[in-house]
Amino acid sequence: MKRLFGTFGVRRIANEVLTPEFASKLASAYGTVVKGRVAVGGDPRTSTPLIKHAVIAGLLSSGCQVIDLGILPTPAVQYAVRNYYDGGVIITASHNPPQYNGIKFVDQDGIGIGEEMEIEIEDIFFDDTPDRVSWDEIGEVSFLPGIVDEYIEQVIHRVDKEAINQANLKVIVDCGSGAACGTTPYLLRRLGCQVTALNCQPDGFFPGRDPEPTEDNLQGLIATVKATGADLGIAHDGDADRTICIDENGEFVMGDKTFALVEKYLLKENQGGIIVTTVATSTAIYDIAEEFQGEVIATAVGDLLVARELKNRDGLFGGEENGGLIFPDFVYGRDAALSTAKIVEIMARENKPLSQLITELPDYESVKMKVECPDELKTEIMDKIARETSQYQVDTTDGVKIFRDEGWLIIRPSGTEPIFRCFAEARNKEDAKMMAEWGISLVKKYL
Repeated sequence: MKRLFGTFGVRRIANEVLTPEFASKLASAYGTVVKGRVAVGGDPRTSTPLIKHAVIAGLLSSGCQVIDLGILPTPAVQYAVRNYYDGGVIITASHNPPQYNGIKFVDQDGIGIGEEMEIEIEDIFFDDTPDRVSWDEIGEVSFLPGIVDEYIEQVIHRVDKEAINQANLKVIVDCGSGAACGTTPYLLRRLGCQVTALNCQPDGFFPGRDPEPTEDNLQGLIATVKATGADLGIAHDGDADRTICIDENGEFVMGDKTFALVEKYLLKENQGGIIVTTVATSTAIYDIAEEFQGEVIATAVGDLLVARELKNRDGLFGGEENGGLIFPDFVYGRDAALSTAKIVEIMARENKPLSQLITELPDYESVKMKVECPDELKTEIMDKIARETSQYQVDTTDGVKIFRDEGWLIIRPSGTEPIFRCFAEARNKEDAKMMAEWGISLVKKYL
């Protein structure tokens, strides 16, 4: 059983648990395993410089060469590692509140490290046995700030720039003061869109909104889209690996809807292919695959699991229900920049507003809820819920996914926060809400 790692990396409150000593020791354990050229980057959180310098020190002490990429999106680090380096460390807590930070490790393909390596790193960390090279073998730190420009250029190369330019779309971009501030607004302008920037100044206090792009947190973006008559609103999380859309009417578009939209487009374009997603994703993904010669493979929740399966199965496309889309020919991880570019490309080529493109997809309603739960109680509560729901058809790939006549519900403990998540899907909103509330009640029953 893992003692530190969650769904992807290690997240804790900065300078309380995630101290410089903690970060340096964890990085030296990773460096002991990797032994090579390691890229380091992070998001704009106030604690990122503190954690990053400690990580660099730990890597150097274990004999690694370090390339400091600066402040940039998580997928840009993954792109750089996949093309140039032996490993990577990303300093980010993604969508978590500003007091948190985290450390994500990736392998030479830019994929989040597997469980076997996580356990090996934990063993080194807790046994206090990382390698410490002699003074004359300590590596150097070099800097590569230009990787963001290359990353943007490669995104542009993968879409129909001429069609997007001719469409002259008006887009409101809400970067949430996160890592996308240096990528998405510039990318969209390069593609010929009219861009209005909202919360596009990097700020680790996230003054404009919480870094998680939920409907409640995006009311400013929704109001701006309505007030300006924009064609599209785009929002990202703190480390810019997730993309959420607001349509031209100011309606919030669930992440699994944009996943289904891009899936449909890519399957049609490629005459089929393998789609990888998690057990928490919409039935619409399966419906579209069946219609357009696709095959769906489901994993436990976690974009690194989806990415690894895409690589192993030579998959076409993958993602999660939260707006995290993975294009494996580019980055083995969720990529907000290419997701954004693909969405505007689809709108431009189809010459249809986003609301119409969404209505043409299989129609399911989903409701997402969460409830606080201490980490130490998660396993016990999950076991009790599994026993109580055993009379239903269930899938235990991750948590418990319960199938009922109305639809399905998944109850699972978060791997990044002290909460349980309950996702429900049905043909109508009332049934989905009822099942999600039932899931929350089961968690509360055993708290």
